[in-house]
Amino acid sequence: MGKTTGFMEYGRKKSSYRDPLERVDDWEEFVLPMAEEGLRDQGARCMDCGIPFCHTGVAMGGGSGASGCPLNNLVPEWNDLVYRGHWKEALDQLHKTNNFPEFTGRVCPAPCEGACVLALNSDAVTIKTIECAIVDKGFEEGWIKPEPPDKRTGKKVAVIGSGPAGLGCAAQLNRAGHQVTVYERSDRIGGLLMYGIPNMKLDKQKVVQRRLDLMAAEGIEFVTNTEIGKDQAASQIGDLFDATVICTGATKPMDFVKDASGRDLKGIYFAMDFLSANTKSLLDSGHADGHYISAKDKHIIVLGGGDTGTDCVGTSLRHGCKTVNQFDVIPKPPNERAPDNPWPQWPTIYNLDYGQEEAAARFGDDPRRYRTSTFEFIGDDQGHLKGLSTIDLEWKKTATGAPFGKIPGTEKEWPADLVLLAMGFSGPEDTVLDQLGIERDTRSNARAKYGKYATNAPGIFAAGDARRGQSLVVWAIHEGRGAARECDRYLMGSTDLP
Repeated sequence: MGKTTGFMEYGRKKSSYRDPLERVDDWEEFVLPMAEEGLRDQGARCMDCGIPFCHTGVAMGGGSGASGCPLNNLVPEWNDLVYRGHWKEALDQLHKTNNFPEFTGRVCPAPCEGACVLALNSDAVTIKTIECAIVDKGFEEGWIKPEPPDKRTGKKVAVIGSGPAGLGCAAQLNRAGHQVTVYERSDRIGGLLMYGIPNMKLDKQKVVQRRLDLMAAEGIEFVTNTEIGKDQAASQIGDLFDATVICTGATKPMDFVKDASGRDLKGIYFAMDFLSANTKSLLDSGHADGHYISAKDKHIIVLGGGDTGTDCVGTSLRHGCKTVNQFDVIPKPPNERAPDNPWPQWPTIYNLDYGQEEAAARFGDDPRRYRTSTFEFIGDDQGHLKGLSTIDLEWKKTATGAPFGKIPGTEKEWPADLVLLAMGFSGPEDTVLDQLGIERDTRSNARAKYGKYATNAPGIFAAGDARRGQSLVVWAIHEGRGAARECDRYLMGSTDLP
């Protein structure tokens, strides 16, 4: 695939970012598109590797991570087509496996690149950048148009939740000819894509709404401001539809500091409350309504080191925070793969994501502090947060079996006006699952066998984070597509959906 000697002739390049000190002054996407010549050179690096691993998604790291693409994207094929300048054909190959490459091309961490065979002893092919360029060109050229089904089956399906799993499921079921209604409790469709990911990573109007408008034109009905289980009884869904797919996500936030002294002080928020309110206010009024949690002129501390924590850092900087720090209990990752992190696992190595790059440009240093645990929140006389206390951790098995212990004498106080908890999610909310009588697994997720997606309740399926727990957008789309396939089989006796 690509040019036979391309991987020897061209080095890896990816899309560049706007200057960090410039981009923190607005909410526009920070990634700059790569010129077509550069994209063709990067496509040329794709090797004729015999057995590609980039497109074979295998769960690793407890199931939330992946080696290779869970959507089984035909990466070598469209790399080769881009190298040869056949962009429309590349788009056709891309859409065979991925309903929303404009989303994954922007926010997916690219496990495909971690499993690239070239990454065994060199830099991986720039797969994510090429993927995004293909679909963006498709929209620019007018190649992507509404494609409603030729005929309808007469079957009606409800999809509860409009995040990546719900949208992927709805798109496929609609393609099969079923009448699909997607229910969303927020005022806008998109779930995590709309309110969980900041605008500078994924533009809501130019990218997300563009795809939603396309889906609506294909015949999918979207119902907003309707929380199934509250605004409408979940039991009524079965009377109105022939099948139901639960794609509500895993939205219960984890709170590993719930027992810390001062946890009830004013100024401590879960990350999603901060991020969602920020994006809603931005879209509603450009922040003029003030209906968001402002970080302006405040000392910000983010607890948690994942993508959500990074988004909190980037958002706080755009508000104009006074300082920002990010604490994580894990050790600092190595600069290169560790022996226990071999290819084709996702490489756990140190790097600056966009938010940390912006903080370093603004304040002179990476805001992350590793092996750091918060044990106390400090307040003023009015019950407002003014600081917190931390202690350093030593990562070695303790007498209690814990993987780390506290290091006496390393206690430190930090100024903090606003603390954001970005510690992950523990599972789906209870309302829908309880009302429908859905059995749970040991992690409180909807119990439904992977690949089958059927719950214990006849005609009810579950997919995405609601079934597997917190995971990647690419896994959510994969599961939504899989649940659509099995739902179609349930309704029709057989299925042609992939």
